[in-house]
Amino acid sequence: MATTGEEKVSCCSRFGLKPLTGHNILFYYAPLQGALSYSALSVNVMNPSLILRIFPKRDITNMLLLHSLVGSGLYLYNRPHLQNVPMQQRILYCAFGAVSFSLGSVLIWAILRSIVPQNVALCTIAGLGSGCALMKIARNYTEHVDSLVKK
Repeated sequence: MATTGEEKVSCCSRFGLKPLTGHNILFYYAPLQGALSYSALSVNVMNPSLILRIFPKRDITNMLLLHSLVGSGLYLYNRPHLQNVPMQQRILYCAFGAVSFSLGSVLIWAILRSIVPQNVALCTIAGLGSGCALMKIARNYTEHVDSLVKK
């Protein structure tokens, strides 16, 4: 039995997801996957032994960082405050924002790791908590900047 587009949309909507379109893949799902990678990166920096237990044969730090960069860069690229910026400049701004955010976070986590007692659970919670807080601040900031754009 064939499914209709309406059934697919309702299935996606039921889980709070957007339909699979090219635009949604680039500007919804890639940033969502970037946020998940960013969260995993926070745990990896704060508690590297935990990630090594999950992936014992491979260091996934660079992969997590790359996914975080791509996700945050695409998130910024699609923001209303950059819609009228020429494409080359827009790409440059998005790359700068993504790199500054991700590598700045890694630096914050490295400093935090030197301060937090060496406890697996505490380091993991501190990494995830600070990562979520930083993502929330970044999202609020971009939404504020977007609100200043005249429509």
